[in-house]
Amino acid sequence: MGYVEKELITGEEIVYKAKIHWIIYLSGIFFIISGIVIIAAVEESGWFGGLIFIGGLINLIKAFITKISTELVITTKRVIAKFGFIKRTTMEFNHNKVESLGVDQGILQRILNAGNITVQGTGGGKTLIPTPIDEPLTFKMKAMEMIDKN
Repeated sequence: MGYVEKELITGEEIVYKAKIHWIIYLSGIFFIISGIVIIAAVEESGWFGGLIFIGGLINLIKAFITKISTELVITTKRVIAKFGFIKRTTMEFNHNKVESLGVDQGILQRILNAGNITVQGTGGGKTLIPTPIDEPLTFKMKAMEMIDKN
């Protein structure tokens, strides 16, 4: 049971739960492959390739921790975002306090159907959800449907 399931209030149900997109692993994979290529191609600079390889491993571990420690959920009453493994950051927006949702997609994210969400509150504050999710337009549509119902 995750953070969101523990924090649901009476009568509240989960409508949609976003999944973190696998694109977060790309930089780690790139550096691991680059490190292997450098180690194999240049014998005297093997230490440099090793450093790049280790950097790629660290990136993959960070991406994995991000994936397992991030929750982005639409409920019947709120939009809830939780980030962090050791240090936790949560954001909860009641539907009547959400003015709009934005989707930010670069070219690669658009091709791979990933993107970042920005929540615009009624007080003028914008909150960027920093981790790319799968199907961000679906998330936006589901959130706007629930906001319109309330």
